[in-house]
Amino acid sequence: MTAPEGRGIAESWGHPRAESGGSTSTFRILHVSTGNVCRSPITERLTRHALSDRLGDRLTGGVIVESAGTWGHEGAPMEANAEIVLADFGADATGFVGRELLDEHVIRADLVLTATRDHRAQVISMGHSAGLRTFTLKEFTRLVRAIDPATLPDPGDEGVVERARALVRAAAALRGWLLAPSPDADEVYDPYGAPITFFRSIGDEINQALDPVVTALTGMPSRH
Repeated sequence: MTAPEGRGIAESWGHPRAESGGSTSTFRILHVSTGNVCRSPITERLTRHALSDRLGDRLTGGVIVESAGTWGHEGAPMEANAEIVLADFGADATGFVGRELLDEHVIRADLVLTATRDHRAQVISMGHSAGLRTFTLKEFTRLVRAIDPATLPDPGDEGVVERARALVRAAAALRGWLLAPSPDADEVYDPYGAPITFFRSIGDEINQALDPVVTALTGMPSRH
């Protein structure tokens, strides 16, 4: 099967895409939810926005950010309320097209961040040795907060890609030690069909979870 085109920040800034099976010069983040029209599009575009905020045009590591859905609405636009949420944060919603999660997406991803534990289980059940690089978003945030940034490669010396790979390895090593405080702590609930107020609360939740992750990936705090 032909590998799908990425929708990554690296393409738009002129960095080479990873070939099928991965690349040592790129780091691919895959966000997964159910329909790929609400949560994962918001998370994808907020991640890109946060990376741009920290790195600007100096992106040195070919970071690719994309999303898909376990029951993805192939070819669908994101929900209108999701676009409103992204506009609230100044993030770009243009050009988004929904995708169904395929084996190729998982194979090529260096980090898979899911909205819920069920999504995480579905990704891992696809195989492809995905277990050590698949987390719920909130789970990954909790693990990242426990990692000493001084133990990670300096992005100025070795680039963002090497730092990102080291961050995933460190998070995977901590997973058995830092458990969720409650069964719902790692969930981002589905706002599909909900009013804009609920969408905005989910957007805030996602943004708060992403901030320490992007800071750890880049070694730079938000400028806002």
